[in-house]
Amino acid sequence: MSTATWQKPSFSGSGDGNNCVELAATDPRIHLRESDAPTTELRTTRAPLASLLHAIKSSAR
Repeated sequence: MSTATWQKPSFSGSGDGNNCVELAATDPRIHLRESDAPTTELRTTRAPLASLLHAIKSSAR
């Protein structure tokens, strides 16, 4: 697991029951984890993550 500074979206709220995906950046990697399962971490780089987000946004229209 990385020692990066984890951030969660501001709209996720605070307190128990407000689980979300957290993100951390350690160049060149982007780290993702579920706030309710912080020991499981996915790592990627900017280009694949940008492609995933683009696909998600395109399918939501």
